[in-house]
This record gives sequence, C-alpha cells and structure tokens, in this order.
Amino acid sequence: MLELIKSVFESQQKYKLLLRKANAEIRISKLRILKKRIENFEEELYTAMQADLRKCRFETAVTELLFTYAEIDFAVKHLEDWMKPKTVRANPANFFARNKIYYEPKGVCLIIAPWNYPFQLLISPLISAIAAGNCAILKPSELSSETAKVISKLISATFQPNEIACFLGDAGVSKDLLSLPFDHIFFTGSTLVGKIVMEAAAKNLSSVTLELGGKSPVIVEASANLEKCAKKIAWGKLVNAGQTCIAPDYLLIDETLESQFLTLYKDACNALYFKDGKINKEVYGKIINEKQFTRLTQLIKAAVSEGAELAWGGSSEQEEDLTILPTVLRNVRPDNPIMKEEIFGPVLPIIVFKRLEEAIDLINQRNKPLALYVFSENKDKVQKIIQETSSGGTCVNDVVIHISNPNLPFGGVNSSGMGSCHGIFGFKNFSHERAVVFQSKIGITSMIYPPYDKKMGLLKWLKKIL
Repeated sequence: MLELIKSVFESQQKYKLLLRKANAEIRISKLRILKKRIENFEEELYTAMQADLRKCRFETAVTELLFTYAEIDFAVKHLEDWMKPKTVRANPANFFARNKIYYEPKGVCLIIAPWNYPFQLLISPLISAIAAGNCAILKPSELSSETAKVISKLISATFQPNEIACFLGDAGVSKDLLSLPFDHIFFTGSTLVGKIVMEAAAKNLSSVTLELGGKSPVIVEASANLEKCAKKIAWGKLVNAGQTCIAPDYLLIDETLESQFLTLYKDACNALYFKDGKINKEVYGKIINEKQFTRLTQLIKAAVSEGAELAWGGSSEQEEDLTILPTVLRNVRPDNPIMKEEIFGPVLPIIVFKRLEEAIDLINQRNKPLALYVFSENKDKVQKIIQETSSGGTCVNDVVIHISNPNLPFGGVNSSGMGSCHGIFGFKNFSHERAVVFQSKIGITSMIYPPYDKKMGLLKWLKKIL
C-alpha cells in the first residue's frame, strides 16, 4: 500500500504545478461536477449511512448531503471574488508601491475524516481544497466502512488520481500517509489522535488544520426560557445518537431550574425520539460499534459508582443493536469520571450552580471547548459569559447551528483544534496568503541605505512616521 500511496503522492506533486494555474471558471466547473456526482450517488450514500450509523434518510439529508450541497453552492457563488488579489494600504516605507495579497494553492493536501459524519466531514474540506486550487488525498474512516466504500467510488468516478485520490484502510494507512511531506494536512477527530497528526506533520513542517472536540458545555442561566431550552438541548444532544463533536456535552444549570428542566428535557426527548413509549429506531441512531458502546456503558457505570445519580435512561437491554437510550445523570461532581473525557454519546451530566461565576470558573478550569452554549434572556449575563470564557464557537439560545453558516469560521482553540473551515475561511485555510509589493519608480527606501554617518538626523523623523 505504501508504494501505491507514494506513487499517487508523487503524481500529485507534479500535477499541482499545472493545477495552480486553474482560474475561477475551471475550479467552479470542478465543484459543479462534484455536486452532480454526489447527486448520482445519493441513494448509495443513504444506504451506507443507514448501515454504518442507522442514520435515517432525513437526518442524512440535512446533516450530510444538503450541508455539502450548500457549501458547494456558496463556494461557486463567491469563488471568483475570493481568488482576486486583495489590495492593501501602503505604509511609509513603501508609500508609492502597490501592495497586494495573492491567494495561491498550498499544493498537495491530506484530508483525514472521522466516522461520525463520514461524508460531510470529508467532502466539506475537499470543497475548500478544490476551491483553493489544490490536489488532495482523502482518507475516510474505516469504522464507517460502508460510507467509505461509496466515497471511494464517487471520487474515482469524478477525478483522476493525480488530482484527487481516496485511500481506504485502517490506522496503518493513515500512518503511511502521514509519513509523506504534504503541503497541508486537514484532520478531524479526537484530541488524542490530533496530537499524533501534529507530531507527524512537524517532521515535514507541513501546515495543519485540526478540527478536534472536547467537552462542550451548556450554561442555563436563571432567566432562560426552559421549554425552548430543553427541546433544543435534547435535539443537539441526541442527533446522531450524541456522536457529534459539537453536541452539548454537559449541562451547567442554575440550581432553582434543575427539577423543572429535567421534566421538560424528558418530555422533549420523548416527543423527538420515542414512539408509543419506546425509542423510535427509525429516527434514533445507533452507536458506531461495540467498542464505543462498551466505553459509554462503562462510563455511565463509573459515573454512578462515583456518586452520580442515574436520573433517567441508561443502556438497558439494547446491546444487541448498539442502542444507548437517552440518559441523564444528576449530582455530578466536577471530578467525576464522566467529566474527564468527551462523552460522544446520548448521556447528559448535570451540574448545578448557585452563582453564574461558579459555572464560568468550572469552564475556565478545563481545556477550551469546541463549542459553548448559553441559554439566557439576560443580555448582560450573556456578554459576561462570552467575555469571561473561551471556545471555538458559541451559540446563544440555541445549539449546534453555528456550523451551518458559511459566513462564520468554524474551528476550535488549543485542545479543541486550530484553524478554521467553511466558506472563505476554508478557502484561506487551503491557500497561502502571499504578500506581493510592486515597487514604483519613486521608491524612497534608499534613504535607509548605508553609509549612515550623514543620516543620523533621519532617525527622529523615521520614528514618528513608521
């Protein structure tokens, strides 16, 4: 496999020199062809994601396919403007010169995707890579194997391997890929694996984008509209059976609201994902595999053994089809085992607070999360939370939806990632911003050339203008 990978990589290294010359019209054409090809493979993708994650057709359409189509359409609409060199202001040192920023392709890029949104999280960065004029090698997750097979077919039917190629396989294939000197690596996955990717990239000085995860908190402040809050949190927590990097991970709630919230959250979960008193598997997904199922069930047991109360749900008699019921844990202490790792499942721990400052302090004592959610009708409290915390992105009185706006950057900070994607942010992520100065015939920089013995008087003047 390594020899084949190297062969494709070397062919892309040659082709990138030709591809960088592609104008907006050519790149837009490639994006439109990609969209048409995805449409041709829609039914296979629906079937594959049903097999991998028991994703229903509607959820697959909204979170995977329509999301991707919208991203392509947005890039097609704006790409010509994105590609134009941007004129910037001069400073006194090059006052008469023309100063521009050119956006040039980084070259050959590696895109490694996870299993939880196996199509969207691979194709979305590919759209940005194509828009920026790059070659790319794709590595879908082997855990969502059915979707990976369809993606491989789709890519080989759309592109020549010297431009875009897809390799299937396990972590060994990823290791082989990471040994090569890519111009850029885009990785989506866990923080633990993100560190491995960054270490491998450092050996070749490859630039990286890391879209990681972490424990994204929800703060429910005393003034929140609890009914709306409960329904939104229930949806954000349980879509894709909780296997979403920006899912609400744990809840910080004013102690006066906990009891009422619990009732409303159960009602919301029942309305969204239950039918005739039982979980509705036509709309509620499964855990990806036995390993993740076991991890989650053990995490729940460990949390309870350390003092948490199983207020609702659990994994009762669902092991045969990898279904974990919506679960709520109360009386969770900040040092409980379930608060030490990203849950990535339909389990909601609840921690109460008396003062808002307690919630803010708890968040700030932990790694910076990928997302932070705030429910409050008090504008001052909302601003206080935003100003006194840090996160990749934030929603006020909603969850998850910030990822859907291509006019916003999406990405983490520190342990939750680095770099941004979607829209122009994705285009820039796969581009090198190249500074270009066109000097005029009236350049004044010769004033600072040696000899200096007669120019010491210039220093006071230069200090003022520079």
